[in-house]
Amino acid sequence: MDLMNRVCKPYLDKFMIVFINDILIYSKDEKEHEEHLKAILVFLKKKESYAKFSKCEFWIPKVQFLGHVIDSQGIHVDPAKIESVKDWASPKSPTEIRQFLGLAGY
Repeated sequence: MDLMNRVCKPYLDKFMIVFINDILIYSKDEKEHEEHLKAILVFLKKKESYAKFSKCEFWIPKVQFLGHVIDSQGIHVDPAKIESVKDWASPKSPTEIRQFLGLAGY
């Protein structure tokens, strides 16, 4: 993770997020996205780091990344991640409240 963050530092948080060895490139429109993709691929080649194209996905309008769903409308919580919270019965005792808060991540 640290290596990829150091290598990709010029582009981090401008139009790219790195998590371990996953790279997410985001853009406002298709033209800008094409420019960002080219810039990253050329940059990685210069740094002698290469993308394994069999593991790459390009031009995806909706992506799941680190428990979130990202699309043209913005960033949303992955619905699968909140199912157990939605299905949890209303707590009726202090113990059940603590259990629910533990589940909810407080």
